[in-house]
Amino acid sequence: MENFILIGVFVGLGILFRRIEAFPAQTSQVLNMFALYVALPAVILLKVPQLQFTGDMIVPAILPWAMLILSAALVLLGARLFGWSREVTGVLLLVAPIGNTSFMGVPMVNAFFGEAGLPYLIIYDQIGTMLIFSLYGSVILAMYGREGKLNLAEVARRALLFPPTLALVAGLLLRNWSYPDAVVEGLRTLGGMLTPLVMTAIGFQLRIRLSPAVLRPLGFGLAVKLVVGPLVALGACRLLGQNDLAANVAIFEAGMPPMVTAGAMAMAAGMAPELAAALVSLGIPLAFATLPLLYFLL
Repeated sequence: MENFILIGVFVGLGILFRRIEAFPAQTSQVLNMFALYVALPAVILLKVPQLQFTGDMIVPAILPWAMLILSAALVLLGARLFGWSREVTGVLLLVAPIGNTSFMGVPMVNAFFGEAGLPYLIIYDQIGTMLIFSLYGSVILAMYGREGKLNLAEVARRALLFPPTLALVAGLLLRNWSYPDAVVEGLRTLGGMLTPLVMTAIGFQLRIRLSPAVLRPLGFGLAVKLVVGPLVALGACRLLGQNDLAANVAIFEAGMPPMVTAGAMAMAAGMAPELAAALVSLGIPLAFATLPLLYFLL
């Protein structure tokens, strides 16, 4: 509970900072980039050597891909039923299946499950979300974006050189080497910045602007991401007898709100930018209500 309150404090600070002229409009972008290039890789470098590759890792590795298939299928069904435009369909296909499993996932998992849940989050995020964003996301942008072209070399380069991915590879290579105490302390200090940075950035960029034209696809996309997906994941895991920490963290990760970067890429590609912004902006505050409820069901 204390960690959850702390998250709310940093989000509130971000909202406050947005109203202070001393903070430039790019503040949230700078905070997110520092988190992406420094704080999150530090967490991964610290936690990956602790990974024990056992059978319980299967659920966090497979579940994000199952959520991708489910979400994409529901979006295509919704597009057919409601007659959504190509741009709206493309935004939902890109943003609805891809969750904010690292930036928001790390502080939320740490708040509800403690540090013991972070190794399973890393598996879900790196083997699932990041690969999905790099591979599937590039395909959707090429198919539905403005003048998009599928460049396999660029997709591979982006996936391999993504900072958290590099940290994952380095951490795996260093599994049999004990970090010096100074390195461990440095990584803990940098990793400890992740929650303040990300939650302050989220509060800073929270802007909810809605128009009647986006209400139906917006509600549909958020329902798929925040409610239907995690409930299906919960039911499937329980039917298969999966009720351990790894499965619970994976289900919790399935309920994360849409990824900010996915929404930004959709807007940059000219794919219904108002809808893309609304999915991210409204999804994040709603997740502060849906994630505790999901944890209660676990």
